[in-house]
Amino acid sequence: MAFKIENELVKDGVLPAFSITINNSHTTAIYSDTDMQDGLVKVLQKNGEITVFGQQEGLYERLTVEDNIAFFHKWFGCQPPLSEILVMFNLHNCAKMILRKCSTSEIARVYYAKHYMMDVTSKVFIEPVHGVDVLTIDTFITMLKRFTDNQTPVLVLVTNMEHALLLGDVTYKLQDKGLHEIEIEPEDEVTSKVNTTTVPSVVNLFKIPAKVDDKVILFDPPEIDYIESQDGKSNIVINNESFTMDSTLAEIEKKLEVYGFFRCHRSYIVNLQKVREIITWSKNTYSLRLENKNQSTIPLSRSKIQEIQEIFNLK
Repeated sequence: MAFKIENELVKDGVLPAFSITINNSHTTAIYSDTDMQDGLVKVLQKNGEITVFGQQEGLYERLTVEDNIAFFHKWFGCQPPLSEILVMFNLHNCAKMILRKCSTSEIARVYYAKHYMMDVTSKVFIEPVHGVDVLTIDTFITMLKRFTDNQTPVLVLVTNMEHALLLGDVTYKLQDKGLHEIEIEPEDEVTSKVNTTTVPSVVNLFKIPAKVDDKVILFDPPEIDYIESQDGKSNIVINNESFTMDSTLAEIEKKLEVYGFFRCHRSYIVNLQKVREIITWSKNTYSLRLENKNQSTIPLSRSKIQEIQEIFNLK
């Protein structure tokens, strides 16, 4: 089972022309800005066979979590027992709580359970992990794995690149130029370069230039959270502000190693001094949580997990 999305170029339309098939063998994620996402949702909603899940559909906020789940369990004729659904979505500890008194993350998990119990042939989720805690993100990833095991095609729409890379087995970026797959680093092509690096005994004065309008700003390496690559351009990120560089990640990587930076992913170089937590997700994927204003999370390649554990003496 799979479904296809096609969009023809329309005058004054938000979306470019594109075509994509959502297969049932993996989860597909599409990263875009908010306007593109809204346009894509409208295209999907025109297809009566595709169900789009947000978190605006009705729940019963005066009922308990358990009563909400019990209602939808019966309504959709769900086969797994109610108790199993509560545990599966980490709702057993808040089952007796009135829904309106629950946290944002708990309410999100109630939505996940509702969407899981619905017997539809395909699933499309809009911003499913926006603003939720680590437990809830992990719960959603576990649900995605169940959908894949059941051969259910799943599409996830997000406006956050980290979420796209975390949730999607195959990830695309939708922009004015069209829909393009984001290359993910092949595990067997990644080799460690740490042992071949000669670390100088004295660190020379070094600043990283970035452009802001017609000005060039020089940044000290320690103030940088991470550097990311998108559309062939490298961007310095400091407290969620982004500044464009002329250098590529490959060019800047070697220069930054001596300052404690680490190539954690094909598209990311992280300042290890800013790493607060290594997050292990249920489908054997990883992220780094940073100790900055926004507690940013960035992807960590599976091939890099051993190397970063050794750097932090975690083995």
